[in-house]
Order: sequence, then structure tokens, then C-alpha cells
Amino acid sequence: MSSAAEQRKLAAIMFTDMVGYSALSQRDDKLALELLEEHREILRKIFPEFNGTEIKTIGDAFLVEFNSALEAAQCAVAIQRALAKRNADALAERQIQVRIGVHIGDVVHRGGDVYGDGVNIASRIEPLAAAGGICVSMDVERQIRNAVETRFEKLATTDLKNISVPMELFRIVLPWEKRSEVTSQRSQVRQTSSNRKWVAIAVLAVLAAGIVWWTTRSHKNPVVAWSAPAVSQSKNIPEKSIAVLPFDNLSRDPDNAYFAEGIQDEILTRLSKIAALKVISRTSTLRFQNKGDLPQIAQQLGVAHLLEGNVQKVNDQVRVNVQLIKAANEAHLWAEIYDRKLTDIFAVESEIAKTIADTLQAKLSGSEQHAIAARPTENSEAHQLYLKGRFFWNKRTGSDLKKSIEYFQQAAAVDANYALAYAGIADAYVLIPGYTAGTPREYYPKAMASAKKALELDDTLAEAHTTLAMAVWYFGFDFSQSLREFQRAIELNSNYATGHQQYANNILSALGRSEDAIAEGKRALELDPLSLVINADLGMNYYYARRYDDAIAQLRKTLEMDPGYYFGHTDLGLALMAKGDHNAAIAEYEKARALNDDPSTLGLLAQAYGLSGNKAEAEKLVNQLKEFSKDRYVSAYSLALAYIGLGDKNEALRWLEQSYQDRAGADIGWIRVDSAYDPLRNDPRFEALAEKIVPAAEFKGITAAAK
Repeated sequence: MSSAAEQRKLAAIMFTDMVGYSALSQRDDKLALELLEEHREILRKIFPEFNGTEIKTIGDAFLVEFNSALEAAQCAVAIQRALAKRNADALAERQIQVRIGVHIGDVVHRGGDVYGDGVNIASRIEPLAAAGGICVSMDVERQIRNAVETRFEKLATTDLKNISVPMELFRIVLPWEKRSEVTSQRSQVRQTSSNRKWVAIAVLAVLAAGIVWWTTRSHKNPVVAWSAPAVSQSKNIPEKSIAVLPFDNLSRDPDNAYFAEGIQDEILTRLSKIAALKVISRTSTLRFQNKGDLPQIAQQLGVAHLLEGNVQKVNDQVRVNVQLIKAANEAHLWAEIYDRKLTDIFAVESEIAKTIADTLQAKLSGSEQHAIAARPTENSEAHQLYLKGRFFWNKRTGSDLKKSIEYFQQAAAVDANYALAYAGIADAYVLIPGYTAGTPREYYPKAMASAKKALELDDTLAEAHTTLAMAVWYFGFDFSQSLREFQRAIELNSNYATGHQQYANNILSALGRSEDAIAEGKRALELDPLSLVINADLGMNYYYARRYDDAIAQLRKTLEMDPGYYFGHTDLGLALMAKGDHNAAIAEYEKARALNDDPSTLGLLAQAYGLSGNKAEAEKLVNQLKEFSKDRYVSAYSLALAYIGLGDKNEALRWLEQSYQDRAGADIGWIRVDSAYDPLRNDPRFEALAEKIVPAAEFKGITAAAK
């Protein structure tokens, strides 16, 4: 053929492929042909809208030419949008999904067909796209990056068959994937030797958002629907600081969300054991499930660096893709893709933590090296059961806590030496009474036993020391052991925000060590700045120190973060009551009552109504509390507060004694410092009860009577 019959040009080439067509043809050739024709009809309507020229079909694939990379990319997005809309109403067996690859390069038209590197490369790129996804070459990305609203995510540098030079490839992040805009800088991801086992990255599973965690002020750590927080960050952000943002679940099965969440949590836990690093707690990072403006996120969290990632789990194979980002300029400092067996996931987590420490020049002690390299269990089944337990534990409802115990117990049954499984059981048991899902006498001893079992297996678990400290204080009023356990927890993991929080709010405040409590509360807030409970507990540290104006300011700040946080309203009501503003306190308690049916709110309301002179309403609430107690746990503390409001000291003291007998330390532990008890302080019976809980010889504060 003469050269005159050939036409050489620069063109954008699109290859499409219908996913699963061959397999469907073998199972149901009639359905396969029906879907093939529907697929062709949909795509052929879209090509001309973007000046696309259909060159040919190859079975279930299309080869299409465009005059520009922009038109080709816009067409690809339009195709995937049309199919996504169509699939939304289709049965699973009638789904139509395609992969699309786009490249721009030299092509040769000859005899009605198109040849050349442009075609060859596009055909090699297409199989690397996910089902329902679009993969483009770097040449395409460069031409259209500023011309389209979608963003791009860099894939691993890849050797394409029969292409001599490794290719830089990108996937187009489609708008309906609901992932917020991030930096246009691309990570420099290098391919590990095992990457070639993976042909594509699966469609991103949109994870559930807006989980509401309702928690008690003393030991619950919620993540709730949240508006822009009024969090002021210091400009002096330490360079060796990091937050691990929520990992995306790229597995085909949305039920694997627990696994992606667990990997993020375990990497964060390993990093938190490095004393030279400041590591933000999971509670605050969960606010950014959908990512967003990275410098702004880092500023709100008070860190210099962010770790992003995604996880794909298929049977016994796991892919973990991580990127370490310097937030100030959004530079990607390091990135890696790990393709491993499920049994090797701990090694991946350890390697990530070690590499981050090296990159941030955080020196590791020998014990820290051992801690981040630890393998908590050799049994992958036990590990997955544990991760499922943590998934439900994090939801923070009475029923979910009990469900988490089932998974933790299964994990312990599979591996009797799995310390974290017993720590998880203890963590659930110690929270259940606060959700009125069980009594202190039933659950606190179980929490102590499980925490002790965890520590017998691994004495380095800061979380288990913290839970044991809480349980021995709540149930046994043993402040000496509780102090030791809290201090050991913080020694083991200075980044454990909950350890600082609980140490501050429980022991230090209860013993009247108010300045120490406030300092520990502030340290907890530094490590978990967007945690509602840690913000609220700092307000309570001020309240117990009788710094009511500071308490009110801190609690109002907490409620600015989320007006729906009902314990923020009850805590603010307490501070307002202490200031003598009964009406304002009642308004806050009523807001809390509207948000949640926790019986403790009724006790606070009854006290406020009674002290404000509305005895009838207070008595009505007392009757409601007694009625509730027939079907659920109602704390004696709540009834004691109500009778204080009614001026009935005998009944108030009777119910306080009952609270002590119930071993409800999470209610009565602050007997020396809580101003709600002030009307009883001159009664010898009250002093005798207080002596059993916090002996006067150990109390470091100033009581209301002394003031």
C-alpha cells in the first residue's frame, strides 16, 4: 500500500471493555448477548457527543478515536456516569460495567483501521482500570488536569506488555465516588515486586458516614455529625507530628469496611508508641472520612504530616496503598503499595510505621522498635474477628458493645494467647453500665478480670492498663492502684489521649488535684483535638476545680463543634447550676433530654426544677425515673440528685449510699468535688460516705465547706 493511502496524526485513543462478558457468555449466552447489545447502544449514543469516531469493535470492546484528550476523557466520564445510573436500578446479574483506557499519541490511519503506539498503549492501559473506572496515561493527565473538575489519583509505575518504557498512569476519580477534592500533586508510588499479581484496583466502596456515638462524660468517646469546629490551633506545630486519615475500602465487598478501618487503627496504634512523635487519635481523624483540604485538616489537627491510604482485601490477599504527605505544601514525602498475604499484614503495618519514623527522623528506642514490630497474633482468623469487634465497639451503643464482646470472645477462643482480644472485652465491659445496658456490679468485675488477663499476656498494653485503672476505681474505689495503672499506661504510650483524659477526669479530679487534672486534660486535647468527650471532659476538669466560668466557656466551645452532643448540654447545665443560673441549666438539660433518653438527664432536671422552686415538676421526674427502673438500669445517683432538689436530705443520702453499694464509681466517684452535692456537705452522714470513697487524708483539694 502506498504512503499516500496512509494518514499519520496525533489523536486520543479510547479502548473500552465490557467486564465479565466472557464468563457470562459461558453461563448464560442469551443474557450475555442481550447485555452486549444494550451496552453497545448506550456507548454509541455517547461517542458522537464528544466528537468520537468509532474505529471498530473487537468482541465486547470498542476502539474509538478523538481529536483531543479532553474530549476523550469527557466521553469516558459520561459513559461511566450513564452506566452507573443505569446499574442503580438493575439486578446484580444484569449489571453492565466497563473498563476504559485513554492515551494520546501518534497513530496511523490505513485501510479504515488505526495503528501505532497510541493505539497499542491505550489497549494496554484499559485492563488496568477498575470495573466502572477510567485509567489514563500521564500524557492525557497533563493535557486535561486543569480543564476538568474531576481529580486524578496516581497509580504505580507500570511495565506494559510490548512497551519498552515504564508508564506513569492515573485513574480518574469519578464525582459520584464522593471523595472530596484533594491536592493535584501526584504521589510518587513505586511498584513492589509482587504488584504484578494484581490486575486492577476495584471500585471504591462508599463507606457509611455520619455514625453517631452517644457517650457518657466519664468514659465515652464519640464521633458525631459535625459542623465546622471552633478549634484554634497553635502555630507552633511540631515537625514530628502526624495524623492517620481514614483509609478507603477498595474491596468489592462493602462489608470489608471493618478491615480497612482496622488497618488504619493499627498503624496509628504502632505510631503512637513512638515517644518522639506526636500522633493524633483516631477519634479526631474520623472527622475527615471524606478527606478535604489537606493543609486545613492538618491545621485543625495540629500536625505537620498526614498519612492517607486505601486497603483492598480479596480472599487471603491484601493490598495496602499509603502516602505520607507534608501538609504545608502538600508534598508527597513517601508512598508505597504493599501486596501481601493476609498473614503478613502485621509486617506491613510495622514497615509503614518504621518508614514514617525514619522519614520524620524520629529516633526509636529498643523497646519502641520491639513495640512497632510486634505480631499480636499468628492467627489471621483471630485477627479478623478482633477487627470486627473493634468495628462494633467504636459505634458506642449498648447493643453494639455487646456485639463487640461476641467477636472479641471468638477471637480469644481461636487464639487463647491473643492479649488484644481480652483488652477489647475489658474495654466493652467497662463502658456498658454508662449506656444503661447493664449494672456496675455485673460488668465492672468482668472488665477488671479481662483487663488483668490481657496484661498477663502482654504487660505493655497501655489500653489495658487504662481500662483496669478505670475499673478498679469505679468498682473498688481503689485510687492507689488506679493511679499506678494510669501512670503505667501513660509511661507506655504518651500519645494515648484516652489515658490522659481518663487519668485527668477520674483520679486527679476526684482527688482534688485540679491543676494536674487540667494539665492532663489539655494534653489529651492536644492529642485528640476534635474529640467531643475530651473537649467536654476538659470542661468538667474546670468544673470540679470550681472554675465555673472556664468550664462554661470550654463546654460552649464543645457544643459549637456539635450542638447535638447531648452530654455537652448536661455538663454545661451542671456548670450553670453551680453558678446559680437554674433557668439556663434547665434549658440545657431539656436540650439533652430531647436528644437522648438517658435517665441520668431526668435526675439532673429534677434537681434543677426542685432548686428553682418547681417541686411538682421535680416529683413528676422522680416518678418517671422509678418507672424507668423497672425496665432498664437507672443509677441511684440520679435519684439522689432529684431528692437533693426536693430538699429531702434523708432520701438523697439513702440513694447516695445505694450508689456506693452498687459500686457505681462512675457516678459517685467525684463526691468530694462535685458541687451538686454541696447541700449535703454539712451532714455527718455525707462526710462518712465521702470518707469511704475518697479518704480526707488523701484528698488534695478544697471542699465547698472549706470555701
